[in-house]
Amino acid sequence: MSIKIAIFDWDGTVVDSVDHITTSLHQAAAELGFPTLEKTAYRNIIGLGMIDALKRLYPEVEDPDIEAIRQAYSRYFFAREATPQQIFAGMTELIEGLRTRGVGRAVATGKSRRGLDAALQSSGLHGHFDVTRCADETRSKPDPRMLEEILAHYGINARDAVMIGDTTYDLEMAERIGMPSIGVRWGVHEDDALLQHGPLTLVSSVAELQRVLSAL
Repeated sequence: MSIKIAIFDWDGTVVDSVDHITTSLHQAAAELGFPTLEKTAYRNIIGLGMIDALKRLYPEVEDPDIEAIRQAYSRYFFAREATPQQIFAGMTELIEGLRTRGVGRAVATGKSRRGLDAALQSSGLHGHFDVTRCADETRSKPDPRMLEEILAHYGINARDAVMIGDTTYDLEMAERIGMPSIGVRWGVHEDDALLQHGPLTLVSSVAELQRVLSAL
């Protein structure tokens, strides 16, 4: 196969933000008097759009309170922006190498547009991607709508792209439209869960990811 586009998840794949997200969710719930959950519960919803994530975490909570938690989460999260030091080592060079090869680069994320734009700017990666899609401007993962919109931007089909992510939501949305995927082991979900969605492979380091992409 010869890929034309590499599509990246953001949190837990490109940047090391998982602990910051879980801490921000914990602080938001505590501030508003809602039950604070185990860290694993917060980790497991990373990758979903935040409203969908909160509804899974707190299924009995009414929409106005869900929105209040979301707003509190945003305050805590944006108190510390992404920095170049939070990018996984070697990831910037990998993405630059794809550009040199003429491979398109895109982001498909559960973050909000505000969140992704801020992270792209503060991390220095804002000029590295051709197109990005966020959960609050399309459908949340694992619905494949954001992938379909990215494919439409490039005018290619699903077999000409690869989705790279650390969660089942990433790999499931790719699976739904027949797009190849690669699971990364340095993020949220474990091997057994990722393998259920038929990735080409799982990789344990950015260097290994680079070798796999170079062979595609």
